[in-house]
Amino acid sequence: MKRIAVLYLSLAIYAFAQAQFRTQLFVDNVKTLQVIFPDDPLALPIMDLDSENRLCVSFDELSFDIKNYHYKIVHCNADWTPSNLQESEFLEGFANGQITDYALSRNTTKLYTNYRFFVPNDDLKLKISGNYAVLIAEDNDFDNLIGTACFSVVEPLLSVNAKVRGNTDIELNGRFQQLEITIDRTGYEVRDPFSEIKVLVRQNNRFDTQSANLKPTFISGNTLTFINNRALIFEGGNQYRGIDFASEYAYGAGIERIVFEQGAFQVILSEDSERKDRGVAQGHDANGKFIVNRQSSEDKNTEADYMWVHFSFKRPEPFLNGSVHLLGDLCYNRLDNSSRMHYNFETHCYEKSLLLKQGGYNFQYIFVPSGTSKGTLEQTEGSYWQTDNEYAIYVYHRPWGERYDRLVVVKTIRN
Repeated sequence: MKRIAVLYLSLAIYAFAQAQFRTQLFVDNVKTLQVIFPDDPLALPIMDLDSENRLCVSFDELSFDIKNYHYKIVHCNADWTPSNLQESEFLEGFANGQITDYALSRNTTKLYTNYRFFVPNDDLKLKISGNYAVLIAEDNDFDNLIGTACFSVVEPLLSVNAKVRGNTDIELNGRFQQLEITIDRTGYEVRDPFSEIKVLVRQNNRFDTQSANLKPTFISGNTLTFINNRALIFEGGNQYRGIDFASEYAYGAGIERIVFEQGAFQVILSEDSERKDRGVAQGHDANGKFIVNRQSSEDKNTEADYMWVHFSFKRPEPFLNGSVHLLGDLCYNRLDNSSRMHYNFETHCYEKSLLLKQGGYNFQYIFVPSGTSKGTLEQTEGSYWQTDNEYAIYVYHRPWGERYDRLVVVKTIRN
């Protein structure tokens, strides 16, 4: 029995060490996990080391039964696997804590309890830069997580300039966009940039198309240049679609009607159709993000209701060589069963229903070819070099002999 117990413990430790954390939920009774700055909810969850800013981690449990939730802070490598650091090396205080800030929903058809906590807080202060994952569990049972929330801490020691161009290494002003990046390390020692510097680029917070472990094209003095690198070519895609159901009575474009049926509000969206060959859509978007909101409420966190939102994507026949998914933060940008749509042969639509908290949401329909984990928008939304996208450039530094990846600069640009 002892050998079996040791084996299970060893397997659990190995699985934890190999985990690549992302913001996501693992249970159906918890919704709307967010890691945001309360004053700027659309900003990426990245804060400066030693700044006074605090990130709020919040989620809803769909009942009025108060749960005993705990969190644990984990420091991560550049690839979001756990680092080898001890807790005392990356924080002051306690890595574990109980979530004691909660409130019951008010005047909502769906009962829920809103939980939240802040990082840093009175019990913990982060000492170093890098990636961090917050593990959330009930009754301190971290072998059975309800969710993980990810954020980054940066110490801006370098500077980055970048631009997006439609004239790429594979075509001229067509379907793609290509980044050119320069990193200035003046005043900061990097002995071997090729082995010590790690650069990651993510478009619209998508993990399926991110480009990691980029190497400079050439180095001149203190400048690292990334140019004519095919790993920095991304689909332009199209502007995100948007819906706003902050009010159940006065709703925006894209919503056909809102009705109360089967004990809940039902948000029936207009049928969407393919946008390829139609040119880039006009207007601004939030690049896949969402904001919780309820009109005329005093506290959106506890007064915004939950509604069933019914998506439908018109197509004469289903794809035979892949699947269609919803893309955006509403599904945590995951291209798995949680976002997969199913084809209805009677309506000739791909359909998906999600229980979402009131507010404004950006989303797209994305095609995932069979046997791959990387999606493409070309067949569903179209892809155009003029599309407005958000690119986040993360630069990590691990000097020879160091045990963790310092996050030394983050640059966000919109073309």
